[in-house]
Amino acid sequence: MKFVDVPDSERIEKEPDNRNVIFSDGKITQDGVEIKQIELLRYKIKTDENLGEYSVITALVDTDQGQIEILYDEGYRGDDALNESTTMLIQNLGLSGLILRSLISLKNKLGKIEK
Repeated sequence: MKFVDVPDSERIEKEPDNRNVIFSDGKITQDGVEIKQIELLRYKIKTDENLGEYSVITALVDTDQGQIEILYDEGYRGDDALNESTTMLIQNLGLSGLILRSLISLKNKLGKIEK
């Protein structure tokens, strides 16, 4: 089951323009949830001739309890927005925060289904 926790999610109802796999060996367990894969996805929304490309970058976290796609970043970030976000995530130890945020969102979504 896939959940989307992105404001104005209709902006990302298409295939992403590009993606980077951050983690894929399925050996991280956090709070009893196995993380199988983490990807950053880039959706090009529009282009401004002065500001460049406006992108929505999301994180797709695949777990043994389902998938959750959450907002990671958005704005006028230029042509290389996805690679810059990937580098920032990996080099600044943001992966643990991203995992925790994703799991909180996933558990909230699963809790709403169980009620």
